[in-house]
Amino acid sequence: MHTANEIYKTVEKQPSHVFDMVSAMDHEQVMFFNDAETGLKGIIGVHNTVLGPSLGGCRIWNYENESEALWDVLRLSRGMTFKSAISGINLGGGKAVIIGNPKVKRDEAFWRRFGKFVDSLNGKYITAEDVGTSIEVMSIVMQETKHVTGKPISAGGAGDPSPFTAYGVFLGIKASIKQWTGSDDMTGKTVAVQGVGSVGFYLVGHLCKAGAKVLVTDINEANLARVVSHHPVTVIDPSEIYSVAADVYAPCALGASVNSETIPHLKCAIIAGAANNQLANEPLHGQMLLDRDIIYAPDFLINAGGVINCYREIHSLSETETMHLIDNIYDRSLAIFAKSIAEKIPTQEAAISMAMERIDEAKKH
Repeated sequence: MHTANEIYKTVEKQPSHVFDMVSAMDHEQVMFFNDAETGLKGIIGVHNTVLGPSLGGCRIWNYENESEALWDVLRLSRGMTFKSAISGINLGGGKAVIIGNPKVKRDEAFWRRFGKFVDSLNGKYITAEDVGTSIEVMSIVMQETKHVTGKPISAGGAGDPSPFTAYGVFLGIKASIKQWTGSDDMTGKTVAVQGVGSVGFYLVGHLCKAGAKVLVTDINEANLARVVSHHPVTVIDPSEIYSVAADVYAPCALGASVNSETIPHLKCAIIAGAANNQLANEPLHGQMLLDRDIIYAPDFLINAGGVINCYREIHSLSETETMHLIDNIYDRSLAIFAKSIAEKIPTQEAAISMAMERIDEAKKH
């Protein structure tokens, strides 16, 4: 595996050729799958299995082209490697993306075919829910493969991982507040949450309970209606989310929202949210945040609660053991902030370095 600095630099821009893209982030395996009968088409990326089998959700998205889909699965699976490593669990990083097609009926046959493709990897990749999928979908997939997690409780699983992801993000926000102010008291702090779907909704609940003033936005009106009916929040237009005055910007939708266009408009002291791959360009935008003294809580660190809950399902951990692993997000966040300051490097680079230390140590045994 490349050094932390080498990996950090490789994502500065997207390569144009398939093998350049795959080798840029040191992936072990990439599988393209296609089924003419169901219309299923997608990619599974296996980034690293040093610590254990790769795990990552299955995402459906309307990609502009296959190259965009490949780049997405590569970045997401890489992030899963670091997420598991830094969380202290014995899993590697993987991900699946399915190319959205409105003409395709995503019925039982569709998902069972996906399950067969997952099963063909013989346990090297374990799938789970993600954007566009659900625990109900996983209950169909599991009919074709045992290499699936995030299953319904009724099917012997640990249920929806979203509440656990949200709790971990909340801990990351509290740690960031402590780093900024010296206290993790959330009373009166303003948090702007972008995306109030499954994870964002639960996160808002934690924030409101802690006494924060919460601003929310979402392009899905049903998501907004749900959160407004349950919590005392203020709805803002999606176009305002980057320039609104807030202590914390919490991106909980899709990635790459922290970029060269948005960073100059930010009026926050902290960025901490649930979305994966929040930095569009890791080295450039991580440094831009550092230069502006904006505290960035690395996404793969603080949104690890969901994968930890999936790990619980795989290894039959108790709820106490699971919550202990998630609670560690708070202290690890503070450790990353300290490393960033001591070494004068962006927090994302500090977190990747810490994750890689565990992977490299495992290689010795």
